Amino acid sequence: KFTFKLDWNYKLADRMGRGGRGGYEYFAEDGNHLFTMTQWYPRLCVYSDFKGWQNQQFTGRGEFALTFGNFKVQMTVPADHVIMSTGECQNYAAVLSPAQMARWKKAQTATEPVEVVTLDEAKAAEKQKSDKKKTWVFKADNVRDFAWGSSRKFIWDAMATKVEGKKIMCMSGYPKEAYGLYRKYSTKAVEHTIKTYSKFTIPYPYPVAQSIEASNGMEYPMICFNFGRTEKDGTYSEGTKNGMIGVIIHEVGHNFFPMIINSDERQWSWMDEGLNTFVEYLAEELWDNKFPSRRGPAAYITDYMKLPKEQLEPIMTNSENIVQFGPNAYSKPATGLNILRETIMGRELFDYAFKEYARRWAFKHPEPADFFRTLEDASGEDLDWFWRGWFYSTEVCDISLDTVKHAKPDLSAVAPETKETVVTRSVEKPQVPSFDDISKIRNREDKNITFQTDADTSLRDFYWRYARGIEPYDTTKYKVTIPGNKPEGLTAEEKEKYGNKNMYELTFSNKGGLVMPIIVEWTYKDGTKEIDRIPAQVWRLNENKVIKTFIKDKEVASVKLDPYKETADINESNNSWNTIAEPSRFSIFKAGMGGGRRGGGGQGGNPMQKAQEKKGF
Repeated sequence: KFTFKLDWNYKLADRMGRGGRGGYEYFAEDGNHLFTMTQWYPRLCVYSDFKGWQNQQFTGRGEFALTFGNFKVQMTVPADHVIMSTGECQNYAAVLSPAQMARWKKAQTATEPVEVVTLDEAKAAEKQKSDKKKTWVFKADNVRDFAWGSSRKFIWDAMATKVEGKKIMCMSGYPKEAYGLYRKYSTKAVEHTIKTYSKFTIPYPYPVAQSIEASNGMEYPMICFNFGRTEKDGTYSEGTKNGMIGVIIHEVGHNFFPMIINSDERQWSWMDEGLNTFVEYLAEELWDNKFPSRRGPAAYITDYMKLPKEQLEPIMTNSENIVQFGPNAYSKPATGLNILRETIMGRELFDYAFKEYARRWAFKHPEPADFFRTLEDASGEDLDWFWRGWFYSTEVCDISLDTVKHAKPDLSAVAPETKETVVTRSVEKPQVPSFDDISKIRNREDKNITFQTDADTSLRDFYWRYARGIEPYDTTKYKVTIPGNKPEGLTAEEKEKYGNKNMYELTFSNKGGLVMPIIVEWTYKDGTKEIDRIPAQVWRLNENKVIKTFIKDKEVASVKLDPYKETADINESNNSWNTIAEPSRFSIFKAGMGGGRRGGGGQGGNPMQKAQEKKGF
């Protein structure tokens, strides 16, 4: 055991003006601040048995590599401030009013969010600005970081949920500017995220999960800072609402990646951002089937993968060296996992393997190889080809349907009859090498070698003597009769069975270089459809070209590859036969310069606002 003490100073910066993850936001209208205290203390480096100390310099993009620890933190702040923090508060009775304490106790069993600190209380605190102090005490065990927020502007709501019988307090803190969105959605989005991620990974192990509105998007154990404020009239755009729900799911989801499955963000951004974005997509889909997820579906990554090769980088690129950070660290890894789940492995097998990865590596420091190996080991699938193509290269999926040949059975055709024939042949010559290679010569000359057939002469038979000329070669020509064959014609039953079959020979070429399953949609002349799924292993013997034959009961009108856009094929113009290809698109737009808080609404108003204006609200 080694004990040491540190004194340090931390300068609070204007986060909105300067940027950055922590600092303060000033609200000019009421003269108050909202503080987000992040990366505010000296943190320990990670030491691993395979890398040693992870002490790469932080330059802003590659985030953090942290080790686990236990925290007890005391914060002394103005008496009217509310603190939301990593961990559990140890002294609510000393810092909350009796009414607030009663609401907190009510929230312990509530199934709807309860305002512990109400809107009216927050508004009153904004005006009064206490000059007294209070000390809050928080305790957190087995966490890799500690963050907190403090403001007299905070409204605080909370509710309880359970994961495998364990109570978890889901909570939100937000200023009045976000009340119209956060009061309705935030805490319920926290609960949904915790339950959904627990389903796909491991049960959430911490007692608290919180979402704080701070016009931001950043994650820490048990707490995260997000965006989502209404217009001054209380309305909001659909984009603001969906963006807020998406960022809450994403940032709360980071409790699992990397706060629990503790990968090295400084080295591999995709191991936390990519995996988290993938499960975020699953959670968004379970939130609302019409939710406009930005990342996950294969079709959404193709614009990035169409870029010139010199603008692409493998996913397996160090965090600080990535140019296209969003697509490379977030979108492409998430899309790849979704392709594995929906198209290559299937949901049941993938979900089992992914959950096993989370179980094995919870509270440890996994590397990429650990992720790859676990998914293969748990599923029993050889996925080397996928990791190599999707994660280690910049190859793209562009499978082309080059030709379609159609043939029908010719029932009148009969195989030719063969007659019995007699030929003359000699017996086989001895099967001895045409020359003695160097090994045979040296073995024969080596006096220390005794051949088994010399040591045990019982092994010598006719052919041992035949190979050495002891038994003479018979040059006599012998007559051999080869029987003839008279094929039978097809029976009436066989003609009926095979007569209406249609054979289609399809030629596929891999123009993009990335191996993927081949998904073929057949549209028959009667209007019905059928899909054949050919595993990626079909490319094993030739990664450039595949010819495959299909037998169909009905005549085909058209053929289309990847009809549901599952494989991130970048070129749909070569995916069809006898169909009208979807037109490509080009965009016309004017780019402008703008700034302001994250998640703000459009300058032209929003549909909710215009509807209220028409109703005279």
